[in-house]
Amino acid sequence: MNQINSHSQYPVVCFGEILWDVLPGCAVPGGAPMNVAYHLKKLGINPALITKVGTDDWGKNLVDLMSKNQIDINFIQFDSELETGKVNATICPGNEMSYDILKPVAWDNIQWSNDFESLMSNTDFLVFGSLITRSEISRNTLYQLIELAKYKIVDINLRPPHYNKEVVEKLLSEASLLKLNIAELELITGWANNYSEIERIQIIQDVFHIQNIVVTKGDAGAIFNSSGKIYKHPGYQVTVQDTMGSGDAFLAGLLSKLLCKKQPDNALAFACAMGAQMATYTGACPEYKLEEIDNLITENKIMNP
Repeated sequence: MNQINSHSQYPVVCFGEILWDVLPGCAVPGGAPMNVAYHLKKLGINPALITKVGTDDWGKNLVDLMSKNQIDINFIQFDSELETGKVNATICPGNEMSYDILKPVAWDNIQWSNDFESLMSNTDFLVFGSLITRSEISRNTLYQLIELAKYKIVDINLRPPHYNKEVVEKLLSEASLLKLNIAELELITGWANNYSEIERIQIIQDVFHIQNIVVTKGDAGAIFNSSGKIYKHPGYQVTVQDTMGSGDAFLAGLLSKLLCKKQPDNALAFACAMGAQMATYTGACPEYKLEEIDNLITENKIMNP
């Protein structure tokens, strides 16, 4: 992967949904691209976030949150007709999350802006997922961004019924780095029933010519196929509050290390620690200190020398 472009104001552009995850008793900010941007900023990388909110209080509060965390709001659009996105989130057995994603909402209507051309010409990395493709307007805007992107990071994020096979295959064919979880790996390669995890990863890599694929496995860690070489990490044992946004923190952690030219095994270990530590909090964008991640890695080394 390329090193961070030191001359770029925004080394990474995150495109897609921004919303509120409505849990029993509270609502917390979310949306995978916004979560990744939040954690990248924490890790010292300045992202640009392209998204859209309503002109309601929900939208105002999200924009205020971005400003508070010093995430640039110049590329956040406002919709006077559609409401800010919301998701009814439920914690299921095994600490997995179930989501009822409301539609249509503001982020379904992200319009193309000519400002995006200069933005993309001065950035190296575009981060996006499949959820944003559920509406034609936002999907077409994404496709225009993809045409301009130098390196495309796809967090596939399959949320039924908000995707279809044709669009997923289009996104996979564009990916420079693909991130997915074990359930998504099995879904995409569902016909290959007798294949191992490694073989399933290889199938996707071969069919879609993706150089880098990382698969998250919850508390069992992750697998990273980087240019044909396999790296594994067993994960970290923590007390889980919820897993909301853990995968997004994982991706931000992985990118922060790869962008700085760290080795894939080092990047994977840090990413797993980021994901695990965020699972000890409620919500996808908690307040935390980077020392917590370092401490978790250090404690793991002491317990598993």
